[in-house]
Amino acid sequence: MCPVIVNQLGPEIGKRLAAHPSRPVVVDDETPAAPWEVDPRADILLTRAFPAWRAAPMETPAGWPGNLRWVQTMSAGMDAYPKWMWSGTVVSSGRGVAAVPIAEYVMAAMLAREKRIESISAHAPEDWKEIKLGRLEGATLGLIGYGAIGRAIARRAAAFDMRILAVRRGPWTEQEASVEPCTLQDMIGQADHVVVALPSTAETHHIINASVLALAKPGLHLINVGRGDLVDQQALLAALNAGRVGFATLDVTDPEPLPAGHPLYNHPRARITPHISWSDPAFLERLGSKITINLDRYQARLPLFDVIEPGRDY
Repeated sequence: MCPVIVNQLGPEIGKRLAAHPSRPVVVDDETPAAPWEVDPRADILLTRAFPAWRAAPMETPAGWPGNLRWVQTMSAGMDAYPKWMWSGTVVSSGRGVAAVPIAEYVMAAMLAREKRIESISAHAPEDWKEIKLGRLEGATLGLIGYGAIGRAIARRAAAFDMRILAVRRGPWTEQEASVEPCTLQDMIGQADHVVVALPSTAETHHIINASVLALAKPGLHLINVGRGDLVDQQALLAALNAGRVGFATLDVTDPEPLPAGHPLYNHPRARITPHISWSDPAFLERLGSKITINLDRYQARLPLFDVIEPGRDY
Protein backbone atom coordinates (compact mmCIF):
# COMPACT_ATOMS: atom_id res chain seq x y z
CA MET A 1 0.00 0.00 0.00
CA CYS A 2 1.07 3.58 -0.63
CA PRO A 3 2.33 5.23 2.60
CA VAL A 4 0.52 8.26 3.98
CA ILE A 5 2.98 10.96 5.06
CA VAL A 6 2.13 14.01 7.16
CA ASN A 7 4.66 16.60 6.06
CA GLN A 8 5.36 19.47 8.46
CA LEU A 9 8.64 20.44 6.74
CA GLY A 10 7.34 22.60 3.89
CA PRO A 11 6.43 22.34 0.20
CA GLU A 12 9.93 21.57 -1.14
CA ILE A 13 10.12 18.40 0.94
CA GLY A 14 6.50 17.55 0.09
CA LYS A 15 7.13 17.89 -3.64
CA ARG A 16 10.17 15.65 -3.46
CA LEU A 17 8.32 12.97 -1.51
CA ALA A 18 5.34 13.04 -3.86
CA ALA A 19 7.69 11.93 -6.66
CA HIS A 20 8.93 8.91 -4.69
CA PRO A 21 8.37 5.51 -6.43
CA SER A 22 6.17 4.38 -3.52
CA ARG A 23 3.63 7.00 -4.67
CA PRO A 24 2.90 8.22 -1.13
CA VAL A 25 -0.09 10.31 -0.14
CA VAL A 26 1.49 13.51 1.20
CA VAL A 27 -0.58 15.55 3.65
CA ASP A 28 0.99 19.02 4.08
CA ASP A 29 0.64 20.60 7.51
CA GLU A 30 3.19 23.46 7.73
CA THR A 31 2.01 25.33 10.83
CA PRO A 32 0.44 22.79 13.19
CA ALA A 33 -0.87 24.10 16.49
CA ALA A 34 -0.50 20.58 17.92
CA PRO A 35 1.99 18.77 15.65
CA TRP A 36 1.26 15.38 17.26
CA GLU A 37 -2.39 15.53 16.15
CA VAL A 38 -2.01 14.05 12.68
CA ASP A 39 -4.24 12.53 10.05
CA PRO A 40 -5.33 9.14 11.49
CA ARG A 41 -4.43 7.47 8.19
CA ALA A 42 -0.78 8.56 8.46
CA ASP A 43 2.03 6.02 8.56
CA ILE A 44 4.82 8.61 8.71
CA LEU A 45 5.22 12.02 10.36
CA LEU A 46 7.91 14.49 9.25
CA THR A 47 8.31 17.23 11.82
CA ARG A 48 10.62 19.87 13.24
CA ALA A 49 11.19 21.53 16.62
CA PHE A 50 8.10 23.74 16.63
CA PRO A 51 7.58 25.66 19.90
CA ALA A 52 4.38 23.62 20.28
CA TRP A 53 6.46 20.47 20.85
CA ARG A 54 8.06 22.04 23.92
CA ALA A 55 4.59 22.89 25.21
CA ALA A 56 3.26 19.38 24.53
CA PRO A 57 1.43 17.57 27.34
CA MET A 58 3.57 15.59 29.76
CA GLU A 59 1.44 12.49 29.40
CA THR A 60 0.97 10.59 26.16
CA PRO A 61 -2.01 12.09 24.29
CA ALA A 62 -4.98 9.83 23.74
CA GLY A 63 -4.61 7.90 20.53
CA TRP A 64 -0.87 8.45 20.07
CA PRO A 65 0.73 7.20 17.86
CA GLY A 66 -2.35 6.01 15.99
CA ASN A 67 -1.23 4.41 12.76
CA LEU A 68 2.20 6.09 12.82
CA ARG A 69 5.12 3.74 12.37
CA TRP A 70 7.87 6.28 11.83
CA VAL A 71 8.61 9.87 12.92
CA GLN A 72 11.42 11.74 11.15
CA THR A 73 12.68 14.99 12.69
CA MET A 74 14.60 17.74 10.92
CA SER A 75 17.18 18.36 13.64
CA ALA A 76 19.78 16.09 15.22
CA GLY A 77 19.04 17.11 18.80
CA MET A 78 15.89 15.72 20.37
CA ASP A 79 15.60 18.01 23.40
CA ALA A 80 12.53 19.77 21.98
CA TYR A 81 10.37 16.64 21.94
CA PRO A 82 8.38 14.90 24.69
CA LYS A 83 9.51 11.48 25.86
CA TRP A 84 6.24 9.90 24.77
CA MET A 85 7.11 10.53 21.10
CA TRP A 86 8.88 7.14 21.16
CA SER A 87 5.75 5.31 22.40
CA GLY A 88 4.87 2.77 19.75
CA THR A 89 6.84 4.26 16.88
CA VAL A 90 10.38 4.62 15.50
CA VAL A 91 12.01 8.07 15.62
CA SER A 92 14.90 9.08 13.36
CA SER A 93 16.78 12.38 13.24
CA GLY A 94 18.40 14.75 10.77
CA ARG A 95 21.85 13.96 12.14
CA GLY A 96 24.61 15.36 9.92
CA VAL A 97 22.37 17.36 7.58
CA ALA A 98 23.53 20.71 9.00
CA ALA A 99 27.16 19.76 9.69
CA VAL A 100 28.66 21.60 6.71
CA PRO A 101 26.89 24.97 7.11
CA ILE A 102 27.52 24.95 10.86
CA ALA A 103 31.20 24.19 10.29
CA GLU A 104 31.42 27.07 7.82
CA TYR A 105 29.69 29.35 10.35
CA VAL A 106 32.31 28.41 12.94
CA MET A 107 35.17 29.13 10.54
CA ALA A 108 33.58 32.49 9.69
CA ALA A 109 33.26 33.32 13.40
CA MET A 110 36.91 32.49 14.06
CA LEU A 111 38.10 34.47 11.05
CA ALA A 112 35.91 37.41 12.05
CA ARG A 113 37.50 37.36 15.49
CA GLU A 114 41.06 37.21 14.16
CA LYS A 115 40.77 39.44 11.09
CA ARG A 116 38.13 41.97 12.31
CA ILE A 117 37.19 42.87 8.74
CA GLU A 118 34.28 45.12 9.77
CA SER A 119 36.14 47.11 12.41
CA ILE A 120 39.24 47.69 10.26
CA SER A 121 37.34 48.87 7.18
CA ALA A 122 38.55 52.28 6.03
CA HIS A 123 35.97 55.05 5.58
CA ALA A 124 38.31 58.06 5.40
CA PRO A 125 42.01 58.82 4.79
CA GLU A 126 42.72 58.88 8.52
CA ASP A 127 41.64 55.23 8.72
CA TRP A 128 44.74 54.18 6.78
CA LYS A 129 46.94 52.96 9.61
CA GLU A 130 48.79 49.84 10.62
CA ILE A 131 46.69 47.41 12.66
CA LYS A 132 47.84 44.08 14.05
CA LEU A 133 45.57 41.22 13.03
CA GLY A 134 45.40 37.68 14.33
CA ARG A 135 45.58 34.42 12.41
CA LEU A 136 44.24 30.89 12.59
CA GLU A 137 47.47 29.15 11.58
CA GLY A 138 49.07 27.80 14.73
CA ALA A 139 46.11 28.74 16.93
CA THR A 140 44.54 26.05 19.10
CA LEU A 141 40.94 25.02 18.51
CA GLY A 142 39.00 23.13 21.17
CA LEU A 143 35.99 21.08 20.13
CA ILE A 144 33.53 20.08 22.83
CA GLY A 145 31.61 17.41 20.97
CA TYR A 146 33.02 15.36 18.13
CA GLY A 147 30.04 14.10 16.22
CA ALA A 148 29.17 15.02 12.63
CA ILE A 149 29.47 18.75 13.35
CA GLY A 150 32.72 18.46 15.27
CA ARG A 151 34.29 16.36 12.54
CA ALA A 152 33.21 18.82 9.83
CA ILE A 153 34.76 21.70 11.79
CA ALA A 154 37.98 19.74 12.38
CA ARG A 155 38.45 19.01 8.67
CA ARG A 156 38.20 22.69 7.83
CA ALA A 157 40.34 23.85 10.74
CA ALA A 158 43.06 21.38 9.74
CA ALA A 159 43.26 23.11 6.35
CA PHE A 160 44.15 26.30 8.26
CA ASP A 161 46.94 24.46 10.10
CA MET A 162 45.26 24.88 13.47
CA ARG A 163 46.05 22.62 16.40
CA ILE A 164 42.82 20.74 17.19
CA LEU A 165 41.85 19.34 20.60
CA ALA A 166 38.59 17.44 20.97
CA VAL A 167 36.43 16.24 23.86
CA ARG A 168 33.80 13.62 23.20
CA ARG A 169 31.41 11.70 25.43
CA GLY A 170 31.78 8.32 23.73
CA PRO A 171 34.90 6.21 23.20
CA TRP A 172 37.45 7.08 20.51
CA THR A 173 36.94 4.08 18.24
CA GLU A 174 38.76 5.85 15.43
CA GLN A 175 40.82 9.01 15.39
CA GLU A 176 41.87 11.51 12.75
CA ALA A 177 45.58 12.28 12.61
CA SER A 178 45.01 16.02 13.03
CA VAL A 179 42.84 15.74 16.17
CA GLU A 180 44.12 15.23 19.72
CA PRO A 181 41.70 13.65 22.26
CA CYS A 182 41.58 15.79 25.37
CA THR A 183 39.70 16.40 28.60
CA LEU A 184 37.61 19.53 29.01
CA GLN A 185 39.80 20.77 31.87
CA ASP A 186 43.00 20.35 29.86
CA MET A 187 41.50 21.87 26.72
CA ILE A 188 40.05 25.03 28.19
CA GLY A 189 43.41 26.31 29.36
CA GLN A 190 45.09 25.80 25.98
CA ALA A 191 42.48 26.75 23.40
CA ASP A 192 42.27 30.10 21.65
CA HIS A 193 38.84 29.21 20.22
CA VAL A 194 36.44 26.72 21.82
CA VAL A 195 33.37 25.39 19.99
CA VAL A 196 30.51 23.85 21.95
CA ALA A 197 28.70 21.37 19.69
CA LEU A 198 26.92 18.99 22.05
CA PRO A 199 23.28 17.95 22.38
CA SER A 200 21.30 19.22 25.35
CA THR A 201 20.99 16.51 27.99
CA ALA A 202 20.87 16.35 31.77
CA GLU A 203 24.62 15.59 31.73
CA THR A 204 25.59 18.48 29.43
CA HIS A 205 23.49 21.20 31.10
CA HIS A 206 25.83 24.13 31.92
CA ILE A 207 28.88 22.11 30.93
CA ILE A 208 30.48 25.53 30.41
CA ASN A 209 30.18 27.06 33.88
CA ALA A 210 32.08 29.36 36.22
CA SER A 211 34.57 26.71 37.32
CA VAL A 212 35.39 25.77 33.72
CA LEU A 213 35.68 29.39 32.60
CA ALA A 214 38.01 30.12 35.52
CA LEU A 215 40.49 27.75 33.82
CA ALA A 216 40.17 29.40 30.40
CA LYS A 217 43.17 30.73 28.53
CA PRO A 218 42.89 34.53 28.81
CA GLY A 219 41.23 36.00 25.73
CA LEU A 220 39.39 32.78 24.84
CA HIS A 221 36.85 32.98 22.01
CA LEU A 222 33.84 30.82 22.95
CA ILE A 223 31.50 29.68 20.17
CA ASN A 224 28.23 27.89 20.98
CA VAL A 225 26.43 26.16 18.11
CA GLY A 226 24.89 23.38 20.24
CA ARG A 227 22.12 24.44 22.59
CA GLY A 228 21.81 27.50 24.78
CA ASP A 229 21.65 25.65 28.08
CA LEU A 230 25.11 24.14 27.54
CA VAL A 231 26.53 27.47 28.73
CA ASP A 232 25.83 29.13 32.07
CA GLN A 233 25.15 32.58 30.65
CA GLN A 234 25.57 34.40 33.98
CA ALA A 235 28.99 32.81 34.37
CA LEU A 236 29.82 33.75 30.77
CA LEU A 237 28.79 37.37 31.37
CA ALA A 238 31.03 37.53 34.42
CA ALA A 239 33.95 36.05 32.45
CA LEU A 240 33.38 38.49 29.57
CA ASN A 241 33.26 41.44 31.94
CA ALA A 242 36.44 40.28 33.66
CA GLY A 243 38.23 39.78 30.33
CA ARG A 244 38.90 36.08 31.00
CA VAL A 245 36.77 35.32 27.92
CA GLY A 246 37.79 37.68 25.15
CA PHE A 247 34.73 37.15 22.96
CA ALA A 248 31.64 34.94 22.66
CA THR A 249 29.84 33.98 19.46
CA LEU A 250 26.45 32.54 20.37
CA ASP A 251 24.14 31.09 17.76
CA VAL A 252 22.06 29.57 20.55
CA THR A 253 20.92 31.06 23.84
CA ASP A 254 18.82 30.14 26.85
CA PRO A 255 16.00 31.03 26.37
CA GLU A 256 15.52 31.67 22.67
CA PRO A 257 15.11 34.48 21.98
CA LEU A 258 16.72 36.23 24.93
CA PRO A 259 14.34 38.73 26.57
CA ALA A 260 14.51 42.38 25.55
CA GLY A 261 17.27 44.27 27.31
CA HIS A 262 19.38 41.20 28.08
CA PRO A 263 22.99 42.33 28.61
CA LEU A 264 24.38 39.91 26.04
CA TYR A 265 22.57 41.65 23.18
CA ASN A 266 24.79 44.72 23.18
CA HIS A 267 27.82 43.42 25.01
CA PRO A 268 31.00 44.65 23.26
CA ARG A 269 32.57 41.21 23.58
CA ALA A 270 29.63 39.16 22.29
CA ARG A 271 27.87 38.45 19.02
CA ILE A 272 24.47 36.74 18.95
CA THR A 273 22.89 35.21 15.87
CA PRO A 274 19.32 33.83 15.87
CA HIS A 275 19.98 30.05 15.81
CA ILE A 276 20.63 30.14 12.10
CA SER A 277 24.10 28.56 11.71
CA TRP A 278 22.46 25.46 10.18
CA SER A 279 21.07 27.40 7.20
CA ASP A 280 22.43 27.22 3.67
CA PRO A 281 20.95 26.99 0.15
CA ALA A 282 21.35 23.20 0.00
CA PHE A 283 19.93 22.38 3.42
CA LEU A 284 16.52 21.21 2.24
CA GLU A 285 18.09 19.26 -0.62
CA ARG A 286 20.28 17.34 1.83
CA LEU A 287 17.40 16.83 4.22
CA GLY A 288 15.20 15.60 1.37
CA SER A 289 17.88 13.12 0.29
CA LYS A 290 18.17 11.78 3.83
CA ILE A 291 14.42 11.35 4.16
CA THR A 292 14.14 9.72 0.72
CA ILE A 293 16.85 7.17 1.57
CA ASN A 294 15.04 6.32 4.78
CA LEU A 295 11.73 6.08 2.91
CA ASP A 296 13.35 3.55 0.55
CA ARG A 297 14.42 1.54 3.59
CA TYR A 298 11.01 1.88 5.24
CA GLN A 299 9.34 0.47 2.15
CA ALA A 300 11.87 -2.36 2.00
CA ARG A 301 11.35 -3.07 5.73
CA LEU A 302 15.03 -2.39 6.42
CA PRO A 303 16.35 -0.62 9.55
CA LEU A 304 16.25 3.16 9.20
CA PHE A 305 19.36 5.31 9.43
CA ASP A 306 19.97 7.57 12.46
CA VAL A 307 17.28 6.04 14.65
CA ILE A 308 17.15 7.66 18.08
CA GLU A 309 16.93 5.17 20.91
CA PRO A 310 14.20 5.82 23.51
CA GLY A 311 15.56 7.87 26.38
CA ARG A 312 18.40 9.41 24.38
CA ASP A 313 18.47 13.08 23.35
CA TYR A 314 20.51 12.73 20.16
